Amino acid sequence: MDFSLTEDQRQLRDRMAKFAQLELNSGAIERDRDQVFPHDLWKRCGEMGLQGLPVPPEYGGEGLDPLSTAIALEGFGYGCRDAGLLFAVCAHLLACVVPISLHGSGAVKKKYLPGLCNGTLIAVNGMTEETSGSDAFHMASRAAADGDGYRISGVKTLATNAPIANLAVIYAVTDEKKGAHGGITGFVVETNTPGLRQGQRFDKLGFRTAQMGRLDFKDVVVPKENVLGGAGGGSTIFTQSMEWERICIAACHVGAMQHLMERAIEYARTRTAQGSPIGKYQAVSHKIADMKIRLETARLLVYHAASRIGKARDNAMNASMVKVYASECLQKTAMDTIQIFGGHGILTENELERALRDSIGSSIYSGTNEVQRNIIASWLGL
Repeated sequence: MDFSLTEDQRQLRDRMAKFAQLELNSGAIERDRDQVFPHDLWKRCGEMGLQGLPVPPEYGGEGLDPLSTAIALEGFGYGCRDAGLLFAVCAHLLACVVPISLHGSGAVKKKYLPGLCNGTLIAVNGMTEETSGSDAFHMASRAAADGDGYRISGVKTLATNAPIANLAVIYAVTDEKKGAHGGITGFVVETNTPGLRQGQRFDKLGFRTAQMGRLDFKDVVVPKENVLGGAGGGSTIFTQSMEWERICIAACHVGAMQHLMERAIEYARTRTAQGSPIGKYQAVSHKIADMKIRLETARLLVYHAASRIGKARDNAMNASMVKVYASECLQKTAMDTIQIFGGHGILTENELERALRDSIGSSIYSGTNEVQRNIIASWLGL
């Protein structure tokens, strides 16, 4: 299969990379240190169309196909050094905007998608709970029919954008007897709805500018039109959104690996030891050669999986493979880049220690890599 990019796709990737480099990186060290979410840069991303890449133009989006969406996010990952902002955009887009765009009622799409796409609104996905992380479908949250709507109670945690969101896409059990297959429903909930409380920001190892917290629901009433895809369709919708998220965040990893490799190459060419550039020594050059191998294989996996979103049922396995491989490649590339830079690699001012910290969560969020390997094994009949 030929994955040569069209001229439009090359320009799209380059445009997103250049935008991020010029507009988003100033002050990233200080924002990370102070754990500050950049609302102004979020709005700039909205103006560039990042929060609505695959959304139809009639709802304010760019109307991109899944592969072009991944290519745009690759450019975003290459150019943006604020991994917290990048992660906040991806969580908003892939776990919230995509489900609303694909499964929201006409009224919901018309009401919320324009603001979600242009950066006016910030969305949070509420799935994880204290006792159901990797076992997400065995949640404690409940939604009961109540007149012309539903009444929701429960607590969601580790939710990216929770403290700052205007809108939540959440999942709750609506029929305990049916369980995951027909017993879970997705809802769109405005965060100012009575009974919903947004928790404080959690401190984290990496992507510190992204605001992660809790959502507490106590008898929160939502209208039936805010149900996503009909009662009982929640598990299917969530699984689909995770296919998008695992693949497209991996595209950001590909961009980040490209950036790290280029920095390693530049340093290896200019740093000398015993009269020669350190890139002439195999201990360094082989590390960079391995970076290139990881980069190109991860890119191919991402492009293949992105091209099959919505076209193949077994693409869930591809998404899991992409998620595992790209995240572990990113972590290895970040570590090797620091090793090549030596003592300079651990200095905050060089922004490599932050790249390593930011990479650690990649093997945990969107389903841990251990769970992804379980998914792959199940598709193989094991």
